[in-house]
Amino acid sequence: MEVGRLPISATLRGKLISAGYTTLSSLASVSPSDLARELEISNNEAFEILKFASHGSRLDRPDGSGAIVNGAETAWDMLHKEQLLPRITTSCADLDNLLGGGINSSEVTEIGGVPGIGKTQLGYGFLLIQLAVNVQIPGAFGGLDGKAVYIEGSFMVERAVQIAEACIEDMTDYSVLVKKNATPHQVQIQPKDILENIFYFRVCSYTEQIALVNYLDKFITEHKDVKVIIVDSVTFHFRQNFDDLALRTRLLSEMALKLMKLAKKFNSAVVLLNQVTTKFTEGSFQLTLALGDSWSHSCTNRIILYWNGDERYAYLEKSPSLQSASAPYSVTCRGIRNSTSSNKRTKMI
Repeated sequence: MEVGRLPISATLRGKLISAGYTTLSSLASVSPSDLARELEISNNEAFEILKFASHGSRLDRPDGSGAIVNGAETAWDMLHKEQLLPRITTSCADLDNLLGGGINSSEVTEIGGVPGIGKTQLGYGFLLIQLAVNVQIPGAFGGLDGKAVYIEGSFMVERAVQIAEACIEDMTDYSVLVKKNATPHQVQIQPKDILENIFYFRVCSYTEQIALVNYLDKFITEHKDVKVIIVDSVTFHFRQNFDDLALRTRLLSEMALKLMKLAKKFNSAVVLLNQVTTKFTEGSFQLTLALGDSWSHSCTNRIILYWNGDERYAYLEKSPSLQSASAPYSVTCRGIRNSTSSNKRTKMI
């Protein structure tokens, strides 16, 4: 149960969320006096909040008791489930191979790029829109036939149209290719249909971002078949005006936990965009993704985009089942595609 459902005033709910208390479990170990001091409210108000939170936690459990442990799962079942996980193609064969077939459902994947490879040159911005489009590829063409949630401050809708049109053309070409040996699949989807299945949310502060993540459970329950949740960027609002790093860490941890639960509950891929910073390691400064070491454990997979000469590359830095490696990719007027050496006839961006 989320704090947004507690029977308290909207002002108190806002103060709880701003302070990082987004779930009932986050209030479990807080005393009334500490909560009152942190939220700048009276002790009586803090006591009432904790009383409602304690009552709500018991209602959330199936038997109303304190037991929260679920049944065990065998390693064999876990392996079988992982092998059957649906994946979202990136439209780049080399990149798909690097990722074991594409972006995994039920997992959190973090993407970051070095300076000069980002939105200014339509690198990872194109990749995120590509995923929002490709998740809608029908099952007959090997896709998930799903929908997308896209969270960010701005959205390149013109690029989405271009990528949607190119995706439909690719499916049409595929249908013609298999026509000789089998009954071709009819491509009935239109660019308008693809755009209507991308749900865009704009957030302007970290409190809005946290509130939206908490709302997604209800939204996805009501809007079936959301198979990818894209947050662009998870970093921006948490690197602005944050003097209390302990508070930032707690807020991020709560949000990361919520996103992981959403991925598992709805069998959806969660893709997060992060920014690059420097870290002093072994006597030198090295590029790494922002938000520190504690945040790095929040994602299942981590991909870093970088330049190698004149070519863009993706480096798989972290994965529970795949080796770290790199693969080239290109950004074209049709979206993400194979590298220039294997796609010379496609106009580059």
